[in-house]
Amino acid sequence: MADEWKRISLREAGVSLIDCDHRTPPAADSGYPYVAIPQLKEGRLDLSDVRRISPEHFVEWTRKAKPQHHDVILSRRCNPGETAHVPVGLECALGQNLVLLRSDGTKVFPPFLRWLVHGRDWWEQIGTFINVGAVFDSLKCADIPNFRMPLPPLVEQEAIAAMLGALDDKIELNRRMNATLEAMARALFQSWFVDFDPVRAKLDDRPTVGLDNATAALFPTHFQDSPVGPIPQGWKCSTLGETCGDGGGDIQTGPFGTQLHASDYVPDGVPSIMPSDLRDNRIDTSSISRIREEDAERLRTYRVKPGDVVYSRRGDVERRSLVRDAEDGWLCGTGCLRVRFGSGGLNPLFGASYLGTSESRAWVVRHAVGATMPNLNTSILGALPIIVPPAELQSKFAETVGPWDERGTIALEQIRTLTALRDALLPKLLSGELNVAEIETRLGPPV
Repeated sequence: MADEWKRISLREAGVSLIDCDHRTPPAADSGYPYVAIPQLKEGRLDLSDVRRISPEHFVEWTRKAKPQHHDVILSRRCNPGETAHVPVGLECALGQNLVLLRSDGTKVFPPFLRWLVHGRDWWEQIGTFINVGAVFDSLKCADIPNFRMPLPPLVEQEAIAAMLGALDDKIELNRRMNATLEAMARALFQSWFVDFDPVRAKLDDRPTVGLDNATAALFPTHFQDSPVGPIPQGWKCSTLGETCGDGGGDIQTGPFGTQLHASDYVPDGVPSIMPSDLRDNRIDTSSISRIREEDAERLRTYRVKPGDVVYSRRGDVERRSLVRDAEDGWLCGTGCLRVRFGSGGLNPLFGASYLGTSESRAWVVRHAVGATMPNLNTSILGALPIIVPPAELQSKFAETVGPWDERGTIALEQIRTLTALRDALLPKLLSGELNVAEIETRLGPPV
């Protein structure tokens, strides 16, 4: 730590703790986000599945504590010490076991607070004050203001916050672009293969908006009856298992615990995909497990290929991801299922999109078995109904969304690179081992 830095308590530094209303308001179909512990992810708020509350309840539940920009939301139970900063413009209410940290700006530059609570010293304080419980570990609100933290001068705090914030802004921009591209692909799939908009337009003698003549010609002009209701003429009702088998593929369970032990995991090696690594059609490598190449080769029947889809077979059985080129040869790990469409089967981009529809996800959840935890097996997943359009139309869909998927992959790689850089700089900046001026001399200022 730099000599001029002072170690003082959060209270002395002008950082206050604001407790929240710990009742639970009723949910609403729309309204304000009601942030709970699951929304705190890696220092940011993930509102993709957040609960909503009405404007009336929002007013009532924020009388005691209304989050503001630069506030830090802190979990004091379940995963005590986890934090997320409040982004600009967000209006939200906080759920049970969450509190706010807010700087008055006298000794802690408010944008620096979010980084201060990510360093080694923060987690050492958590370890000192944590109360180990029979069910959940927790922190006492009265203890948190007593945390003693090293503080650089305000000018250095501002420089650190600017550098790390610039990296985080780039990460967030890529994350939003990726989400937009995924949403575009989902919307197109919904229109073509779920709502059958082009077919309905032809049936009603309306223009097929947004389609060129060649693409429009691939859609039929009428519907036919099927076991699942009216479907476009010439399309086929099948199941995932049948289409995989007909195409030369299959559905396979990942290795069991007897084949892959805890001692087989190593810091570097072949990634082994677990359910927790599956993030809405993407594989998150931030905490992925790895095995030796020789173990991966021993289990080569479980190695994945581009175009496969890996599914969680227990717990959150909606989790799944398409395997891209960069993930060729990775392992379908314990707790997962591997879907292979086969060289003569479904187009992988079409198949992965079909499995990502709300209808398919709901079907999987309904048919999972297990008294305490939902479970899938090859038979259940193989019975998933599939409406199969002609191969030429599947290819046209893939031709359209393929560039979006590639751009999303590039954005994800940039996220991983920038995240690694940010996380490498953070401890060095917070300890005084490096300062911003030295980093800018080496790398140049943040863009």
